[in-house]
Amino acid sequence: MKFRPCIDIHNGKVKQLVGGSLKDEGNQATENFVSERSAGDFAELYKKDGLTGGHIIILNHKDSEYFEATKEQALCALKAYPGGMQIGGGINDANAEEYIQAGASHIIVTSFVFKDGKVDYGNLEKLVKAVGKEHIVLDLSCRKKGNDYYIVTDRWQKFTEEKVSVEMLEKLADYCDEFLVHGVDVEGKGSGMEEELVQLLAEYSGNPITYAGGISSMEQIKQFQKMGSGKLDFTIGSALDLFGGNLKYNEVKKF
Repeated sequence: MKFRPCIDIHNGKVKQLVGGSLKDEGNQATENFVSERSAGDFAELYKKDGLTGGHIIILNHKDSEYFEATKEQALCALKAYPGGMQIGGGINDANAEEYIQAGASHIIVTSFVFKDGKVDYGNLEKLVKAVGKEHIVLDLSCRKKGNDYYIVTDRWQKFTEEKVSVEMLEKLADYCDEFLVHGVDVEGKGSGMEEELVQLLAEYSGNPITYAGGISSMEQIKQFQKMGSGKLDFTIGSALDLFGGNLKYNEVKKF
């Protein structure tokens, strides 16, 4: 178990958002924090501290007026820490290699893979052909509906028909190196983790999994370690003092 840092970029700025609030229309979101520091500054910090495997997320749609500014920030972060961070947001087989060449260790993909509510294995194979499974992270970020967690796409706005399960993880493991899972309903709220989701993910033994969503104290990190049987890595955003929260980054990075 280790801490994975993050850099979320929206409308050209590093931000922390309430996950379920993001809307493409009008580039809207409920903001917890907006930084005056560049994405490159954060990447340099993570590099200095030796933190690997963190993620950079482009939160604007490619048709947004802010997309180019957001992408520019993301590329600056990759340049600042080549090989040290992963990147996601609008990535497909046509542009994946561009981000690897720009310095990403992995590309993170959801919407290109989960088309029309189902896994598109043809697109998965295209990604593997483009950059190799060793450079692919599948983002299985999900929201609860009924008793199950369903994968959501398009910046967490659309439900798919695919449930998160050990069987699904085992099936998709052949196409990727890691999984990233945001508990979207608690993302950015500092209200505690999605405990059922963490327990579900801990039942899987295979590719590394990074969980994000709701962890906001050292006590919760210890609880997460116990509930995840020490097998899952974790990300913290809004709760960190780096992003205006109360949890000290310098304590978390030592964990």
